[in-house]
Amino acid sequence: MGGPVLLVIAHGSRDPRHARSVHALVERVRSLRPGLRVETGFLDFNVPSAPGVLESLAAEGVRDVVAQPLLLTRAFHAKADIPAVLRDAPARLRIRQAEVLGPSPRLLDALERRLYEAGLTPADKSSTGVVLASAGSSDPEAIAVIADIAREWWHTGWCAVRPAFASAASPGGFPRTEDAVRELRRLGCERVAVAPYVLAPGFLPDRIARGAAEADVLADVLGAAPEVARVLLERYDQARRPTLTALGA
Repeated sequence: MGGPVLLVIAHGSRDPRHARSVHALVERVRSLRPGLRVETGFLDFNVPSAPGVLESLAAEGVRDVVAQPLLLTRAFHAKADIPAVLRDAPARLRIRQAEVLGPSPRLLDALERRLYEAGLTPADKSSTGVVLASAGSSDPEAIAVIADIAREWWHTGWCAVRPAFASAASPGGFPRTEDAVRELRRLGCERVAVAPYVLAPGFLPDRIARGAAEADVLADVLGAAPEVARVLLERYDQARRPTLTALGA
């Protein structure tokens, strides 16, 4: 199969579980599209580094690359770190930066998958309040997206959905995970579940888990869920298509 090389760019972490989760997701992407060349690069802590992978691709004679940020929102890394890496890449490479993974209906499906794997059933939805727990951001666009996702997910039938951040209370007014759990208790939801809206284990996901101590259910991170892999391929396909410059083009 032809087409640009897909370079998945992850943040990286000192926690070895992070890289294992990223590599598992990339393997699932490869299994869904066997003819596509998929490489992985990290911004920090892990190898191979994203700049190093780009240098290697250029040395091989590769021309076209789609760089996929392994991110759920358009915050600092998508707007600053990754574009800076791509600007410094070898000039022979034609690189298109794909959109971040979220928001996407498929990611809501992945969140529900993780909740059901943790013990909930579809029959529990109307009596269960869910904390949508993300790592946290000071970026207004990212904050607004998380709020919109929580609102959309609530409309699918949950008792309530509250966004929360693993870090301290955000400028957007989101509580910490543990405070959102208590709020849902006060609302009278029969049970409370915490759904981490994060891709891989690490420091902040561990903080989410600690904040879920009083919840009834804690789901796993999104990780290598098949829905995440499909979204990643959708973003790749969108990035590799020629831009339409006129109606009907």
